[in-house]
Amino acid sequence: MALETYRQKRNFNETSEPKGRQSRKRGSSFVIQKHDATRLHYDFRLEINGVFKSWAVTRGPSLNTGEKRLAVHVEDHPLEYGDFEGTIPKGEYGGGTVIVWDRGAWIPIGDADKGYAKGHMEFELVGEKLQGRWHLVRIQGKPGEKRENWLLIKADDEFARPAGAEDILEERPESVKTGRDLREVASEAPGWSSKTGRIPKRKTAKPKAVVIEETEAASVDLTTLKAVKKQRLPEFVEPMLATLAPAAPAGERWLHEIKFDGYRLQARIEAGRVKLLTRSGLDWTAKFGKEVIAALRDLPVGTAILDGELVVETDTGASDFSALQADLSEGRSDRFSFYAFDLLHLDGYDLRASPLIERKALLEQLVAEAGAHIHYSGHFVESGAMVLRHACRLSLEGIVSKLSDAPYRSGRNKSWIKSKCSARQEFVVAGYVPSTTSRSAIGSLVMGVYEGGALQHVGRVGTGFTASVAQDLFNKLERLREAASPFAEPLTADQSRQVRFVRPELVAEVEFRAWTADGHLRHASFRGLREDKPAGEIVREAPKTKMKTPALQKRTVKLTHGDRVYWPDSGVTKEGLADYYAEVWRHIAPYIVHRPLSLLRCPSGITGEQFFQKHAWKGINSEVVLVQDPKSASEPLITIESLDGLIGLVQSATLEIHPWGSTIADWERPDMIVMDLDPGEGVTWDQIIEAAQEVRQRLNDAGLAAFVKTSGGKGLHVVAPLKPHAEWPAIKDFTKAFADSMAADAPDRFVSTITKSKRQGKILVDYLRNQRGQTAVAAYSTRARPGAAVSTPLTWDELGPAIGPAYFTVETLPTRLTSLSADPWEGFRAAAVPLKIRKPVRRK
Repeated sequence: MALETYRQKRNFNETSEPKGRQSRKRGSSFVIQKHDATRLHYDFRLEINGVFKSWAVTRGPSLNTGEKRLAVHVEDHPLEYGDFEGTIPKGEYGGGTVIVWDRGAWIPIGDADKGYAKGHMEFELVGEKLQGRWHLVRIQGKPGEKRENWLLIKADDEFARPAGAEDILEERPESVKTGRDLREVASEAPGWSSKTGRIPKRKTAKPKAVVIEETEAASVDLTTLKAVKKQRLPEFVEPMLATLAPAAPAGERWLHEIKFDGYRLQARIEAGRVKLLTRSGLDWTAKFGKEVIAALRDLPVGTAILDGELVVETDTGASDFSALQADLSEGRSDRFSFYAFDLLHLDGYDLRASPLIERKALLEQLVAEAGAHIHYSGHFVESGAMVLRHACRLSLEGIVSKLSDAPYRSGRNKSWIKSKCSARQEFVVAGYVPSTTSRSAIGSLVMGVYEGGALQHVGRVGTGFTASVAQDLFNKLERLREAASPFAEPLTADQSRQVRFVRPELVAEVEFRAWTADGHLRHASFRGLREDKPAGEIVREAPKTKMKTPALQKRTVKLTHGDRVYWPDSGVTKEGLADYYAEVWRHIAPYIVHRPLSLLRCPSGITGEQFFQKHAWKGINSEVVLVQDPKSASEPLITIESLDGLIGLVQSATLEIHPWGSTIADWERPDMIVMDLDPGEGVTWDQIIEAAQEVRQRLNDAGLAAFVKTSGGKGLHVVAPLKPHAEWPAIKDFTKAFADSMAADAPDRFVSTITKSKRQGKILVDYLRNQRGQTAVAAYSTRARPGAAVSTPLTWDELGPAIGPAYFTVETLPTRLTSLSADPWEGFRAAAVPLKIRKPVRRK
């Protein structure tokens, strides 16, 4: 809809509603206006493509999960309407009283434009009254029906209320703008409130307009910015640094940006010459190839200094410091991107004293047409806690919160606050332990931090090295060898075993799970060397007494050759895999303990020999349990009973774990069904998601609950828990009929036969996992594929374009799990019911 419809319905000589115009800027505001017209309703508006897409919610929003509220789609409204509060004269369109009942920001989950077009939008609201996840779903209209009906539905999250709880509409009837109710607005003069006096225009985070003319060197009207002053372009500006905090700050003054995982750089542009300077002022222009430099040179400026971060984004869409390091070592520059988040100087003017939000507005316009290698770092407003939670759920590094009205001040201060999803910082490399599998590579690094000018030992990091990085580090460190330990305190015999000490000159970035009670790193993983930070500045970022050490079950199985690299592209070692399983043990245990297991073993990692194994082998760890199949006289099968059993599998290079769908307590009656959605060539991720939703609905129709997980490969698994009742033949018959019915109902989308020639552009609904002796990869099991992906349980609300089939990995999944308030498959066993044997319903 266009604003012409809005304008045609109104006489602006009679009504005080704004005429408005479509905005060229993309924003993320929402507003809900309580409107007492012919009948009371609530106008729900989402900012999309420069206008408010609008729905009239007849009974208002409900916080009860699953309660559907009719939302009639109406004409688009201008963004200026979001501030409108007053009385529309009787006889005019929509005549009646309006108050601003709620307002704030909305965060789309997935592609908002696609969701709107398809008729199913999922999003988070960050308002003064409404919070959390919501759905807008279009209803199929009747023939000839003119109005477009949707449903507004609250998703099940921590902000939802149980049935019978107090109604938010009755609890909070007032305007968030003036605190008045409808009656008070109707009785008071326009523009005046007995509670606030003259009604001011709404304060927003949007600055005054700044216009950049399209000339060879942009002519910019800087008079709209506060506190600008003429100044020659400096050679270098010491950067502003963020202070670490355990949680994101709250309040309307804060903007929240996703924290990037790359190199902080200052882009200095002068008369077509570009320099990229590190945080200490080193000139690194030559390190990053031609693409980024050319894009910066093409910006419409004469002189400028941009503050930002140079990153490499992986296929998941997230920046990855390890990938950046790998591209640098390979001389590859095509994936480099510079994300600009601040503008310090422009064409002879120093902007640092101006408010951040004004600097960012100018920056956004400046880089809007910069192309694929230069991007503007956007931000979210209002709830930092929600933005951080969302970032952690996606296994990102964290967020940086900035005061919107603050100037740019060099050095570390509290106008910028960084809050992280996992423990991560730089450490000094003080020594190394040689590899047990190569003569010219390191096996682990010995790390330290400075405290009071003295170097203190904090432990080792033994995973995260690719083969080439391990060799490169060996060559660098051999040139720094020292006989004496650089630590202030002597190491214990165990801490110093096989260590070769070096001069403490190199700095490494390390991700770790927590500090132990004695101040050492737990489950640390190498991310790369930080050549932009001097070793003498490296200190412990948070006091060890402040860091929580979650209780974990200890493993006692000893690993041999723990530095053997299993995933060469990601640098994940045997030790790293064991650390991962220790982290996720309580999550994976219900799906692998006391079940017959089929294992994919890769003794040399994913690039070497691979073979499935379900029987014992020579040298099998004593913690691995052997069980006899009651229907077979062949060799015993494998199962485990404890974390040590799982680590015993890791010791034997087990990279995938595939359990039966039944336990050894009830071999013949499975307790779950797994429907594997395996895409053929040409199938999109959106199509796989739609297929999973259809499987879910069909299982629900059959009386079964449905849970979803990524496969760690290309597709999705939809899993239904069962109470052991039906035996294997009946389960196979049911799932075969289920898959056949999907293929018959939509032969252009699905096949149920495994023949590859029939799968082009279609999804195989694979039911063959559901028969005796057959298996499917376990939830939380790793996959023996590049990237070290993990088969990861999701909530249905999370299933969307942002999370692909191999999104979560050994390195990132623990961060996700620690950020969740509940297990994604919470209630899995409680939802189990006996399978009622009947043919699946055909859908037309």
